[in-house]
Amino acid sequence: MSSLLRAALVTLALLTMAGCTSKPIVNPSRTLTPQVQASQDEVKQAIVAALTKREWTVQRVNPGQVQAEITVREKFHVEIDINYSASGYTIAYRDSSGMGYQDGKIHRNYIRWVSFLDQDILAELRAHHDQPSARAIGVGEAQPLSQ
Repeated sequence: MSSLLRAALVTLALLTMAGCTSKPIVNPSRTLTPQVQASQDEVKQAIVAALTKREWTVQRVNPGQVQAEITVREKFHVEIDINYSASGYTIAYRDSSGMGYQDGKIHRNYIRWVSFLDQDILAELRAHHDQPSARAIGVGEAQPLSQ
């Protein structure tokens, strides 16, 4: 087999494998049930606590929005916006580098990191209110980017 053909096959295989790691962007959105009755400030505190636990850096806190980022192994960088109110929150993709973002798809680790963050925010809210009563809206479904 010629070296040119071998190089072409290796390149094709690498491109195929790289494509397998991309998943559609998911923007988890949660609506809290009336039993939780969290204030907007309590939701913000739960978000910041979960971000800290997962080693995200809080960039900015505005009324109704927390902006955060994470850098992993100085290679992967992600920025998100978490819009919140007393009735719930949405985690939205803002920007990234090293994550292969293209055409609404991103490296599968982004999906995993955001999912863990979402679970931790809910755990913080549940622990604070001692009630397991938040339900998911649209989790696991690709949501259109609002950019």
